Amino acid sequence: MKHIISALVQNKPGVLAHVAGMFAARAFNIDSLAVGRTDDPALSRMTIVVLGDDKVVEQVRKQLEKIIDVVKVQDFSLKDVIAHDLMLMCVHMPPEKRHEILALVEMFKAKVVDIGQKFVMVELANSEDKLEAFIDACRPYGIKNMVRTGTVAMGRLSQPNAPEGQ
Repeated sequence: MKHIISALVQNKPGVLAHVAGMFAARAFNIDSLAVGRTDDPALSRMTIVVLGDDKVVEQVRKQLEKIIDVVKVQDFSLKDVIAHDLMLMCVHMPPEKRHEILALVEMFKAKVVDIGQKFVMVELANSEDKLEAFIDACRPYGIKNMVRTGTVAMGRLSQPNAPEGQ
């Protein structure tokens, strides 16, 4: 099962290496890892996607909480969350297929960010499932290149007793 863990950490050198080292030392596999600054320049948020059963995730959470530079850990596994990845992808776009490809871009609510003579670069931010569906739809045209971020997630604000922005 896929679990999303959010860790608020001190924004200083070595924290990412320390957290990644903890995963490696305990043979936990990271499926996705995204790190970025928060509104507080002293803090960063790590969003870590881990594959495993509830026991594995509980162990990961406990080990993260022991790291001095980790301020707060949340397991989003049983919560209603918004989880998105960002993808940039270059798709082969011959003139005779231009309308088909642009229709796909519109249908998936993606955004054209660059156009060349033979390729179009598309940006899409959405759930992992939607990104995979877009990739599958574009594959017959030819994918030249693709890059993706890891998952970022926040709990829905509409949850009862949900803290703001968690």
